Amino acid sequence: MTLAAVLVLAAGTFAFRLAGPLLRDRVTIPDRTRDLLSRSATVLLVALVATSSLTRGQEFAGWSLPAGVLVGGLAAWRKAPFVVVVLLAAATTATLRYAGVR
Repeated sequence: MTLAAVLVLAAGTFAFRLAGPLLRDRVTIPDRTRDLLSRSATVLLVALVATSSLTRGQEFAGWSLPAGVLVGGLAAWRKAPFVVVVLLAAATTATLRYAGVR
């Protein structure tokens, strides 16, 4: 990537970030649009989790990784501390892999 491209991208990023505070009082977003944006962010996050936990490259990741994500998700839903969520997910995945479950 050339220096000019990096500078253009940096200037665009800076302008985009600066636009939020400058336009905060001038632009109002309807409640319906806010709700739609909130829901779309949730759907995007779920799609990202599903893609990263079910696939590895172009193949199915096996059953141990989705099981670990499921256990971690259940622990997070039950409001377990973050460290506990990560440890439960990792322990589940490691135990299943040790048992021979791919």
